[in-house]
Amino acid sequence: MVLLPDPEPRVRRHIVISVDDHVIEPAGMFDGRVPAALADRAPRIIESPTGAQVWRYEDADYPNIGLNAVVGRPKHEWSMEPARFDEMRKGCYDIDARIADMDLAGIWASLNFPSLIAGFAGTVFWKSKDPELGLAVLRAWNDWHLEVWAGSYPERIIPLQLPWLADPALAADEVRRNAARGFKAVSFPEIPAKSGIESLHTGVWDPFFAACEETDTVLCLHTGSAQWAPMPSPDMPFEAITTLFPAHALIAAADWLWSGVPVRFPQLNIMFAEGGLGWVGMLADRADFVLAHSASGHEGGSWRGDLLPSEVLRRNFWFCSIDDPTAFGASAAIGVDHILVESDYPHADSTWPDTQEVVARNLASLDDDSAAKVTHRNAAGLFRHPLPDWDWLRV
Repeated sequence: MVLLPDPEPRVRRHIVISVDDHVIEPAGMFDGRVPAALADRAPRIIESPTGAQVWRYEDADYPNIGLNAVVGRPKHEWSMEPARFDEMRKGCYDIDARIADMDLAGIWASLNFPSLIAGFAGTVFWKSKDPELGLAVLRAWNDWHLEVWAGSYPERIIPLQLPWLADPALAADEVRRNAARGFKAVSFPEIPAKSGIESLHTGVWDPFFAACEETDTVLCLHTGSAQWAPMPSPDMPFEAITTLFPAHALIAAADWLWSGVPVRFPQLNIMFAEGGLGWVGMLADRADFVLAHSASGHEGGSWRGDLLPSEVLRRNFWFCSIDDPTAFGASAAIGVDHILVESDYPHADSTWPDTQEVVARNLASLDDDSAAKVTHRNAAGLFRHPLPDWDWLRV
């Protein structure tokens, strides 16, 4: 195993807020954060028979998959095999080292999703055999994220909470409580019905969405958070699965759009992480076409409200780009006010440490005002996050 030396600091052309990165949860993060009666059953790191370090929780093991933490390693060493912490760049799990890596790449601020022990939307915890333990562990994850990960550098990390998916009413209460503590966002399954919870179309989750709208908590939908993928062939290679990541977002966006959730909650902000951009204009056109050519366009149909689906899509939804060079040529069709950027550190498709170069290349066709919106202004407004002094660009 080889860890490459630190890269040279990149030239800072833009203020960059990355709205999709990940934390590899460090060993011991649950210590002292779970009630004493449950503490001995909290997730813990163990040594597997193969020598890997994995999380053990309720008699199941959750490995740190290698491709989830490959930044700073030679590409020929990338694999799906479970990894040890000493095989990862320290910025994967140590907040001080993470900030140093953000500085190297020229990333001002970052929103961080969890990894396998929690699931991107806390799905592991809500499926716990013991719901009391699951809720306690989920709250402990949120406490650690707020106090240690975001709390150590509040200007650099945007606090993201995990929801309690077993109970929409309690989930709503948690959103309000956490918003009062400083959380700005919540991760939620992109397609709830595929996660084993109630569909968007039932209205069951409306109290939760109301709480998000009321508190300005951004609803973040990460590709893969539903633990479902559109797989036309059962034996398709891994590369084909990751090629279809934007299809996740397209399918999810159509589900959310026609559920009426963004119509009933017009101030609700919904962000698609790692979903790409190229499909957005197509979905907008197609949804409007369907409305005009089906019974939904008549009284008693499934669509409600005076706005077109495309107008709701561009009002309530936010779209993220890791590297979508051709899509920015159609940024007007997408809506430049609702485009964000992401680096996906420390995953295999991360742009780190070349995030500044990738962003500059993708935005070369945009005017300065539009580029500033995409790189930082949109995210700063959406998440109510501070921006640096302009001297930061000259470091």
